[in-house]
Amino acid sequence: MRLKRALISVSDKTGITEFAKELASLGIEIVSSGGTSRTLSENGVPCREISEITGFPEILDGRVKTLNPKVHGGILSVRDNKDHEEELKKHGIEPIDIVAVNLYPFEKTAEKHAKTKGGKVHEDVIENIDIGGVALIRAAAKNFNDVLVVCDSSDYKKVTAALKSGDVPYEFRAELAAKAFRHTAYYDSVISGYLSREKFPSQFSLAMSRTASLRYGENPHQGAALYATPSHDSRPKIVQAGQKQGKELSYNNYLDMDSALNLVLEFERPACVIMKHNNPCGCAEGADLKEAYLKALACDPVSAYGGVISVNREVDEKLASEIVKVFTECLVSPSYAQGAMDIFAAKKNMRLLELPHIAKYRPGEDEIAELRMISGGMLVQDKDLKLLEEMRPVTKAVPDESLRESLEFAMKVCKNVKSNAIILARGTQTAGVGAGQMSRIDALKIASQKMSEAKFSEDTLRLPLVLASDAFFPFPDVVNEAAKLGVKAIIQPGGSIRDKESIEAADANGIAMVFTSMRHFRH
Repeated sequence: MRLKRALISVSDKTGITEFAKELASLGIEIVSSGGTSRTLSENGVPCREISEITGFPEILDGRVKTLNPKVHGGILSVRDNKDHEEELKKHGIEPIDIVAVNLYPFEKTAEKHAKTKGGKVHEDVIENIDIGGVALIRAAAKNFNDVLVVCDSSDYKKVTAALKSGDVPYEFRAELAAKAFRHTAYYDSVISGYLSREKFPSQFSLAMSRTASLRYGENPHQGAALYATPSHDSRPKIVQAGQKQGKELSYNNYLDMDSALNLVLEFERPACVIMKHNNPCGCAEGADLKEAYLKALACDPVSAYGGVISVNREVDEKLASEIVKVFTECLVSPSYAQGAMDIFAAKKNMRLLELPHIAKYRPGEDEIAELRMISGGMLVQDKDLKLLEEMRPVTKAVPDESLRESLEFAMKVCKNVKSNAIILARGTQTAGVGAGQMSRIDALKIASQKMSEAKFSEDTLRLPLVLASDAFFPFPDVVNEAAKLGVKAIIQPGGSIRDKESIEAADANGIAMVFTSMRHFRH
């Protein structure tokens, strides 16, 4: 494979001078455009301007420079096709054997100008939609049998090594072509996702980039990797967190950290979540994080062993001193005081994640799609970001302000627990968590059992017990069992054909009940 000419046009110029010098040392002519040409010339790399090839200057502020038959003809011609060879000669077109191109930074520009609902797209975002670069990459990738396409600076050394060896294997060329098509597909998906005003378009493209290879998946026999999607909204993402300490993160760590993050984002006051297998085993608000942690831990200290913790304030020495008493896999926080880091240093395997956006975030009108793969396809829905439509009393007893606060807290937790879910709470502290049961009464039994095994302070035990349910009661059995536990107030969506029976059971037991008109199934 004798290569004579390379076209280089890059937005990200990392390593491009060294790569071009290597090509030039192999006798390969460099053709370039605009800023890339200036960069190469300033660094002593001989190159020809693209306008010399096309016989046409760059126009429209650089929007058109390589979209020309003398460029694409040189890339797309099949080298052992005599008809193609004759056509090139007839039109004075020179073959181009290497295409090294990367694209305008649309994604980074779009992050600077977050999409607004119904708003106009910023001019900088529009100008960073690459046209010519995508066409060059696709053309070279299509003709990979004869042309090397390079769209990733990490491949520069591999390409020069292959050229110096005198053999560029077919498999390597095909690998570069596949990467090129992935690159342009990702690029177009980011653009379409940013520009789209449709919630559920007829065709759905998902742009994702691998950020980490994981040791294994849910179990050791399963391979796994972490991918990130472009961020066009303000909600903190667990993939944005920086790791400050600890072992390599696992697949299960990410699942639990994401669940813990979603729950802690429900709260504005100091809050702590302890997550285990995608369900909270404890959650509480407090005057400070130490108080919130100790209250959350009290709910189920046994399950907290090996759990994942998320908090919404900086971790200080007081909190760190408590956390290290219990084996913890991961801790997600907006920041860490130096004193806390000194304490955690003794637990070198403990994973510490920092995500500053947690402290700044306030629930707004974000529209976020939630995706779930199923065999042969994918389900897409709006992420469940709302809490309730109303808090409407339906019983003779009406909850006072402190009970309403406790009920709202319980529903925030319940919303983030696998269905069927029942939460028992005292004040703003979980007392028992019943998760993932096939019947709601069984979820209550588990929550009750957890509560009976917990060790709460006397102050906590003096607070009234409340219950939250993620969906309506099909029968009054949960209300009757709740009464036996001493529940004083219940929050549930309502909407059952037997609501009247549940309301009557609540009235008979002096329980206040409110309807929210909003279900929170989590499968």
